[in-house]
Amino acid sequence: MPKNKETALDVRYANSNIEVQTELPANTAASQGPNPYGADESKNAVKLDIDYSVVDTDTEKKYGRGIVHVKNRFRMPEKQLFQFAEYHAQEAERTGYSNYSYWKSVWANFLKKKVAVIMAIVFFALLIFTFIAPLFSKYDAATVRVDGQDLSRMFTSPNSEFWFGTDSLGCDYWCQVWSATRTSIILSVSVSLGQIAVGVIIGLLWGYVRKLDHFFTELYNFIDNIPTIIYMTLIALMIGQSTLIMAVAMIAFYWLGTARNIRNLVFMYRDREYNLASRCLGTGLWRILTKNIFPYLISVIVLRLALSIPGIIAYETTLSYLGLLDITTPSLGILLRDARSNFLAYPYLLIFPAAIVSLITVTFYLVGNAFSDACDPRNHV
Repeated sequence: MPKNKETALDVRYANSNIEVQTELPANTAASQGPNPYGADESKNAVKLDIDYSVVDTDTEKKYGRGIVHVKNRFRMPEKQLFQFAEYHAQEAERTGYSNYSYWKSVWANFLKKKVAVIMAIVFFALLIFTFIAPLFSKYDAATVRVDGQDLSRMFTSPNSEFWFGTDSLGCDYWCQVWSATRTSIILSVSVSLGQIAVGVIIGLLWGYVRKLDHFFTELYNFIDNIPTIIYMTLIALMIGQSTLIMAVAMIAFYWLGTARNIRNLVFMYRDREYNLASRCLGTGLWRILTKNIFPYLISVIVLRLALSIPGIIAYETTLSYLGLLDITTPSLGILLRDARSNFLAYPYLLIFPAAIVSLITVTFYLVGNAFSDACDPRNHV
């Protein structure tokens, strides 16, 4: 063992695959000129002779960032040239971590559609205004009525006192329109949510459970082959014409289209490899439906929900036109039905409710398409 501290430098870090040569022929050393240090590529050897006058012998010394080592680095021992990186357990666990969030990406993509965002704001402003609009008028939907002595309030055109005019009974049309808008929006949203929920549940079972396919197919054919208006007419005549009864009846028959669509989509994902693996591992039915299949259907469900709301309003208008809804609760459909006989003489009776129905329809079409595209994970970057 050498006793001199300088000669005790650790040279164990030399590559073991390279031949170590400590003595070279004189002519080889001379041919290399004034720089005899480093690797001799022609001999495939490493010379371990160290010039201690140019090398820092303190192997534990740490250098600051950006500070160049003494003279040329290739002349230094390997222990000085390389340092082990510090290990942090928390940082190591974050190596494969991603801060991706599905719903954050959905909202980020939706907010990029400026027109859809503006229309969504317009709809929510419209919904809020339906509750506060009566506060701007001194009348309500049933206060101003015609008596036997005064017929001047019938069919009053819009003016400073009656902003939307009055109807055939002398009622303030401003309050009538906003009260009907509130009723129609609540009815359409409730029926749409109900039929979507029923349709998605039945569609998932219909498409995934093979034993139920025949039953639901025959049920679908039985209900779909008879016009829905016949069912609604029988229910209105036999049970009642209240808004609640008709809403439940619409849910009972409107789920067919949603369930059929979901069933066809489930066929696409039912027998994929990850679902087969889940079944082999004993995963429960509802977990497969909710975790493996349902996420792929979100964009389709959102689109159907958005488009069904104006469809329900149009269907409610049809039922009101046919006299199958209770007229004591004003709705946009009832106002449109009442205005059909007086449209030519008093066009404002049709213009105001028709404008609101058109606004709701366009709003949900644009917002529904934009939100459906945002819910598609393939559009997330």
